[in-house]
Amino acid sequence: MDPGIALHVVSSWDAGEIVDLYRAGRWWQEEWSLDGISPLIAGSFCFVVATDGDRTVGMGRAISDGCSDAYLQDIVVLPEYRRQGIGDAIVERLVAVCREKEIAWIGLIAQPGTVPFYERHGFAPMEGHVPMLLGENNAHTR
Repeated sequence: MDPGIALHVVSSWDAGEIVDLYRAGRWWQEEWSLDGISPLIAGSFCFVVATDGDRTVGMGRAISDGCSDAYLQDIVVLPEYRRQGIGDAIVERLVAVCREKEIAWIGLIAQPGTVPFYERHGFAPMEGHVPMLLGENNAHTR
């Protein structure tokens, strides 16, 4: 990773910069409110932001009860910063924070095409398990 890239564990961040990252991941829906970003960050067990100087270039978060299980979520790096080790560093920091709290079970749902990325960090498919989501009409609003 470029030495100019810094990782920050945060409890708040500029909502517009976070939305730009959600857009880069193709996860943002324009009907969602920016008002949901601050509680999303504050309510995460761990929220990591990567910066290049003043520019926010990546993020990821862990959701957990703080003692047993954790889920990694929303890991994204701006397209022009990908393949530089930033995503790797974000995942490593999130896992380290979970391990520091002795959280043994850390899971995630990998988007198509990202399995090799997560396998490099020790994650493996959970054979016989199927990720599930409550029906479309119950989609969350950020």
